[in-house]
Amino acid sequence: MTSSLAIALLAAQAPAGGRSSLLPFAFQIVAIFAIFYFVMIRPQQKQRRQHEDRLRSLRKGDEIVTAGGIVGRVVHISETKGDAKVAGMDDRITIKSDESRLIVERGRIARVITPAVENAAPVAAAGK
Repeated sequence: MTSSLAIALLAAQAPAGGRSSLLPFAFQIVAIFAIFYFVMIRPQQKQRRQHEDRLRSLRKGDEIVTAGGIVGRVVHISETKGDAKVAGMDDRITIKSDESRLIVERGRIARVITPAVENAAPVAAAGK
């Protein structure tokens, strides 16, 4: 009884003429791409944008880690010629690590550990 019911349900879903429709398959493919976009691609783009924003707002005194694993504090930022408002990823950053000074490109900085605290005193005074 159940097998004949299952066959009847499958026959009712099949389109007339015995040909199968590609519409459900296309819907599944679109759904899979949408899931990949919202689960993998979009978060990576957002994370990359945030990282680039952090690198563009890099200032003297920030503690950073380079792609090679060197930890240091920003001493000087030498911006390349061009539009002064937009910081390029090929700007040269001088960092101090222990007693050594190194020059690295802005794009080779893996992460900013601690941003420089310039406005800490006014913020603390405003909270009182």
